[in-house]
This record gives sequence, structure tokens and C-alpha cells, in this order.
Amino acid sequence: VPVEVSNLPTSTYTADLASGKTTFDIGGCSSCHAVPKQDDRTKLGGGLALASPFGIFYAPNISPDPIDGIGRWTEAEFVAAVRGGTSPRGEHYFPAFPFAAYHQAKMSDIRDLFAYLKTLPPVSGKVRDHDVPFPFNVRRSVGGWKLLFMREPIWTADASKSAEWNRGAYLVNGPGH
Repeated sequence: VPVEVSNLPTSTYTADLASGKTTFDIGGCSSCHAVPKQDDRTKLGGGLALASPFGIFYAPNISPDPIDGIGRWTEAEFVAAVRGGTSPRGEHYFPAFPFAAYHQAKMSDIRDLFAYLKTLPPVSGKVRDHDVPFPFNVRRSVGGWKLLFMREPIWTADASKSAEWNRGAYLVNGPGH
């Protein structure tokens, strides 16, 4: 179920940066998006090569850099990317980006993550394009993939389980992908 920017909440929201950092850590954002071969996990300039049977995907720059990162993105664009796999230009992201799992994440956690990312250092530098052969490089076909594989409803707690069990299930199935 793709997330449309027009369907996102527009209410004023006071972000919880500690929650955003927790979501960042649980999601392992730096494991893919930190610049390779450097020690600062907050330098999210991307570039890590992710090999798959479909080609090589390169993790994008998600630093707050206004040119090469997400510095000019709105919160609604970020939520649409993370929960729906759709870029600010309306293109489908490839599912090497685990948006199908993040689709299960709470809106507040994604909003807090966006606010936290904005506090990190901007990193300039454009990441190279994916090396994915035809027909796997056709982004429009990802729309069909989403219809097939993003049918899960947003995660909800199981009332028959404990609070600890529900928290763990949420973290594994949502932000922890």
C-alpha cells in the first residue's frame, strides 16, 4: 500500500530527538548509509555497494546536505520515502531499501527519525547510480512489486501478548527490518 504525500498528517509535531536516535540505532541506518571506510557513523553520505541477484545498489546520501542529501526534503516527503518507497519526485525506490518493513513503523517514530537526521552533519557528494540491468532497472515495475508485497497492514499490538513481546515484535518487523 504505497504512501502518498497528500495522505500524510500535516499537523504540527514536536519531535522527540531521543526517540529519533533510538529509531536510527534500531534501524541500523548507519550500516548502509554511513560513508564507507570512515569511522563516524553519523556521516551519512552513502555509497555502500549492496550486491544482489538483481544488480548492485548503492546506498544514497541521507545526510541533511541540501544538494546531495535530504536537506531540502519535507517531513511528508521523508515519510513517503521511508514508509512507501516513493521519492520526492514520485519515483519508486527499489526494495533494496527496506521500505516494506518500515511501512510497519509508527508515524511518530519516522517523524522523530527525520528530525534526528536533520541534526547530523551534512555530507556533500552524489552517490553513483545503481548498476542494475534491464528489466530490473525499470522503476515503474516496482509499483507492481509493491502491490504484491506491501499488503501488510500497519503493525498493531497483539493484545494476547505482553508489552515486552509487542515491543520486540514491533522493533523486529518495523524499524529493525
